[in-house]
Amino acid sequence: MLGLAANELLVLLMLVMFIGFLFTGVPVAWSLAGTSLLVAILTLQLNSRFEVETLFFDDWRDYRIIVQRIYATMENAVLVALPMFVFMGLMLDQSGLAEKLMRSFSETLGRVGGGLAMAVVLIGILLAASTGIVGASVVLLATISLPIMLEAGYDKRLAAGVVAASGTLGILIPPSIMLIIMADQLSLSVGELFMGAVVPGLLLGLAYLIYVVIAVALRPSLAPKPKNVLPFSWRLILDTFLAVLPPLALILAVLGSIFFGIATPTEASGIGAFGATLLAFLNRRLSLEVLWTVAVRTTLTTAFIFGIFIGATAFALVMRGLGGDQLIERALEAIPFGATGVVLTVLFFAFLAGFFLDWLEITLIFLPLVGPVIVALGFDPIWFVIVFAVALQTSFITPPVGFSLFYLKGAAPPEITTGDVYRGIVPFVIIQLAVVLSIVFLPALVTWLPTMVYG
Repeated sequence: MLGLAANELLVLLMLVMFIGFLFTGVPVAWSLAGTSLLVAILTLQLNSRFEVETLFFDDWRDYRIIVQRIYATMENAVLVALPMFVFMGLMLDQSGLAEKLMRSFSETLGRVGGGLAMAVVLIGILLAASTGIVGASVVLLATISLPIMLEAGYDKRLAAGVVAASGTLGILIPPSIMLIIMADQLSLSVGELFMGAVVPGLLLGLAYLIYVVIAVALRPSLAPKPKNVLPFSWRLILDTFLAVLPPLALILAVLGSIFFGIATPTEASGIGAFGATLLAFLNRRLSLEVLWTVAVRTTLTTAFIFGIFIGATAFALVMRGLGGDQLIERALEAIPFGATGVVLTVLFFAFLAGFFLDWLEITLIFLPLVGPVIVALGFDPIWFVIVFAVALQTSFITPPVGFSLFYLKGAAPPEITTGDVYRGIVPFVIIQLAVVLSIVFLPALVTWLPTMVYG
């Protein structure tokens, strides 16, 4: 049998080849699938030349395991929720709700220093719980809020940072596409993951609000009070409530049906897609052109996700066949800092990987390898997945591959430079890391709500 050291070299070769393909501009799905195919060919050649057996691929017919695994993945009913939630988010993007929310919150909160930035955070939370599409949320917030904040004299870095961070909340606050995929990878309950993410997601939004309040209190020039505002009236409060009511009703319909056991996540995604379409119709934004645009974008997004799914399935299967999971398990067990140290090390590497990889690749490749090790150490899998998800959220706002930063720069006015975006996001990255540490040392932030509901 081929020596263990040789298998480890093949595993390391897979990682190096994958990273090399990425830096040469090869699409992620092809990088994953191509790397697995090339390493499988190399493994077969080693078998043929040296007449020894590897841990995997003694014959080409063994490659059919990957095809069978892909079919098993495609047959998972939970993943049907992905295109439905994508459709829901994109349809809400077209519904005009965000514009109404921004106008109402601006009139209500804009009369105080930092009020517009706080309005952006609150809208980001509502959009996160309604859409879950980071790109759509960031572009929408940038388009409707940045011109207003810059006109009011807001600091460009504060304005850019708060938009990028608030728009990224959608990847964590349920219904979250990332949590659905994580549940699939580790065979966990989507409902319990959604429930566990509620408190951390709201805590992160609250931390953003607190930062804005403190920053503006210390430096009022960051967000000056507006000079000409409408007089306060109960009419403003009523208009704000009416603007919040539709997305709030949609959130309760989707998440409430899951949490109270009325519908499965897949069925709830259908409710959300129908509700978003209904809201677009009631706002007179629904047309055949809008429906076609949303359908096409949903198809493209879903195809992108499942393309990476297929590539990652092949990659993970070949790596496991070569003993990659055992290699990682031994490496983690050798860490001399105890069980909590192992968790912190995993989160640290996930944070570093987020500088260069998207959350989807990290979830599909890294999480299935480290998740079982963490659970074997006695940690709650729901807790670990949520803290891992919060750590991965930083991948959206850390350069050079922070997609929220790209979305923001593309939609921002020309006076906001790339430097403004990078410097503006730094405090929010620190806040996210602080929330990660809070969850690590206070697991009840995640486990309390699922325990109360599910026992």
